[in-house]
Amino acid sequence: MTLPDDLRHDVQALWDYHDMRHELRPADVGIGLGSHDLGVATCAAELFHAGTFPLVVFTGANAPTTVERFPRGEAVHYREHALDLGVPDDAILVETEARNTGDNITLTRALLESRGIEVGSVVLISRPYQQRRAYATCRKLWPGVDVICASRPLPLDDYVASIGDVNRVITMLVGDTQRITVYAERGFAVAQDIPDSVAEAYDRLVQAGFRERLLPQDW
Repeated sequence: MTLPDDLRHDVQALWDYHDMRHELRPADVGIGLGSHDLGVATCAAELFHAGTFPLVVFTGANAPTTVERFPRGEAVHYREHALDLGVPDDAILVETEARNTGDNITLTRALLESRGIEVGSVVLISRPYQQRRAYATCRKLWPGVDVICASRPLPLDDYVASIGDVNRVITMLVGDTQRITVYAERGFAVAQDIPDSVAEAYDRLVQAGFRERLLPQDW
């Protein structure tokens, strides 16, 4: 599975835009955001073993794109994968109700508060192209916490190969780019600047037909 040459420049532009390029540093909690990508749990386990945080919360129920792969729920499967990778059970919490990124943040925050766990800093672990949206959402819904974003450090081509579906990666990139603007307008996230080069790449990919993950215009 490789990117078509005629799309590569625009896809790479979106890919680079969503990478927040945060420098990792120790945090109180790692939060693995549910999705179709089991690499989120892999990254969380690696960061835990590196001593980046002492506790990880996996959060996520199911979406139409994940129910077949993770029938018991995203967070449950993430936890099982992390256990297989050597993360101890007592270092993992699971939140199984979240159905969007806003839920991921608010329900994880509530879970930690219910356990009496004080949190000043978090590492949000997501798919690479979800970093910017996750950051903007957390800044809106949990403004007092220090936010660091992380993903598996894969180049675009390697990530496409790991997912095994070029169209899926492109449509998700396009959908996440749209959501940066729409979610800020709706009050779900803080506003993020979108460079002209990124906006133009997004428009070309929409015109090329990658609309599956777009929100309706009147949403």
